[in-house]
Amino acid sequence: MKTLAIHGAEDIRWEDREIPEPGPGQVRLRVAYVGICGSDLHYYFHGANGEYTIREPLTPGHELSGTVDLDPSGRLAAGTPVTVHPARFGPAAPGLEAHPHLRAGGDYLGSAAADPHRQGGASEYLVVDEHMVRELPEGLPLERAALAEPLAVALHAVGLAGDVTGARVLVVGAGPIGLLVAAAAVRAGAATVAASDVRPEPLERARALGATETFLVGTDAVPDESFDVVLECSGVGVALTQSVRAVRRTGTIVQVGMLPNTEIGVNLAPLLAKEVTLRGAFRFSDEIDDAVTMLAASDALDSVISHAIPAADAVNAFAIARDSSASAKVLLSL
Repeated sequence: MKTLAIHGAEDIRWEDREIPEPGPGQVRLRVAYVGICGSDLHYYFHGANGEYTIREPLTPGHELSGTVDLDPSGRLAAGTPVTVHPARFGPAAPGLEAHPHLRAGGDYLGSAAADPHRQGGASEYLVVDEHMVRELPEGLPLERAALAEPLAVALHAVGLAGDVTGARVLVVGAGPIGLLVAAAAVRAGAATVAASDVRPEPLERARALGATETFLVGTDAVPDESFDVVLECSGVGVALTQSVRAVRRTGTIVQVGMLPNTEIGVNLAPLLAKEVTLRGAFRFSDEIDDAVTMLAASDALDSVISHAIPAADAVNAFAIARDSSASAKVLLSL
């Protein structure tokens, strides 16, 4: 079989590997599509994602769809369309009963956090634990189903903000995750969903998904204290400072974008006087099931997918995915 492997910064190869055999409690999938995520971009362009450095060839990809190739248990028939919950949670820990995704000791597809690395889904065949597999409803295209994982991240983030029914919500950063967060906020009943970004093209995409206000950073000023909830999706320190200014008194900020693992300049002083709640968002627990339901109900999120490029052309695919003017969500087809 063929698989993608990142060997270091800007060194990705389309390699031959042996087809893996599933063991007890495992299922082999024939992968169809894999989304390129921000962490994948970091691994490819920098050889590291935050503190996690590539120490051996890493197959990227945790956003995927495909079909069952072999289920030794016989429960899933060959050809069954599926997506995958990419996490294996760590052992139970006191206080985290409702938050299994926060337990220590787990892993995630396509991650260099563990040694050896947890290989990802950008491979023609992939073996996963049976409990990670999610069957797709009839009529849900495999291409759209590849959005299930990032949509689950978005649903989790909006859920952390609490009840947003009738609220004014600002999404900072209209990249793929920001677009899905905006769509999730609309679905959750927000009265107004606004988006800000440094480029006009992502803002146009946000409007297509229900954003009724947009702010072009550097041109349009976001009024202070004008939003009940702000979801920061860019992972840039200055954007967090803007979020603190934009949220109203006693409002809520959810930090969705991955901030760099270093000291950064952020002005949090207004947070105190306004008694703002600042929450971090990390992946998700079981929201992928709700994401699959949402994707099956409508084709509205098809517009989030801007490109589907053969995995053999990964260098081009990663270059396009890095350019937010030219792309939204880029999928690798296998």
